[in-house]
Amino acid sequence: MLAFEAEPGSAVGLSALDIVLWGVLPYVMVVVLVGGLVWRYKYDQFGWTTRSSQLYESKLLRIASPLFHFGLLAVIAGHFFGLVIPMAWTQAAGMSQEFYHFNALLVGGIAGVGTLGGILLLIYRRRTTGPVFMATTGNDKTMYVVLTAAIVFGLWTTLASVFEGEHGHNYRETVAPWFRSLFIFQPDIADMAAAPFSFHLHTLVGMALFVIWPFTRLVHAFTAPFHYLFRPYIVYRSRDRDTGGAGAKGTAGAAGARSSTAGARRGWSAVGTRDRDTRNR
Repeated sequence: MLAFEAEPGSAVGLSALDIVLWGVLPYVMVVVLVGGLVWRYKYDQFGWTTRSSQLYESKLLRIASPLFHFGLLAVIAGHFFGLVIPMAWTQAAGMSQEFYHFNALLVGGIAGVGTLGGILLLIYRRRTTGPVFMATTGNDKTMYVVLTAAIVFGLWTTLASVFEGEHGHNYRETVAPWFRSLFIFQPDIADMAAAPFSFHLHTLVGMALFVIWPFTRLVHAFTAPFHYLFRPYIVYRSRDRDTGGAGAKGTAGAAGARSSTAGARRGWSAVGTRDRDTRNR
């Protein structure tokens, strides 16, 4: 059961829009995300893939993919540290708010710029490489727009706090408590409603990204190739050095190769499986 909290002594209270956006919508997002992943895994396992396009173009991919993915890992780590760990814990550990703010801006700014640069390179590559663009689905095109918007708005909130200086908004007193309260089903809507519009926009776009997540190539983020540890060995046929007639030219040479002695196919040697040995007796 959900319990909505308002600020003590608040005379204005919460609007219906605040309750829907910050008290209801996050749980709708989780239901769609989890339900969509289960549905996708059950009915579209063949499509549960990144649709790799490395064979079509690899020069830009070598730069853009690591830049985007490593930058994104740093962004996720920064979000976890800022939203999940309470400010009182870092202060108790001897980390001042000024020191935390400086490191958050420095690391967050570098990670955000790297992630944005990586996704822009990936989009440029996908749009300018014909086969890669042809393999892009409509859902994935929407995903690129929403993902880029989430990165841009997140970087906006980071850079805005630089110019605002000491008067900048401390999201650890509003957005972070609201985020943690969602896990105990008591969303602190008033705190989130008090955050600036830039944080509202970044949060809404982020929730939209998670809503469309199960229906795009992003599902590969929930996949780990553990089955590789237990799959059987792959058996390869050995190459026959004596190609028997490989140097023959023209039709006569090809006919001679086809009429060579019965046995292994030209250029390959038999592995010696049980069914083959039984059939040849």
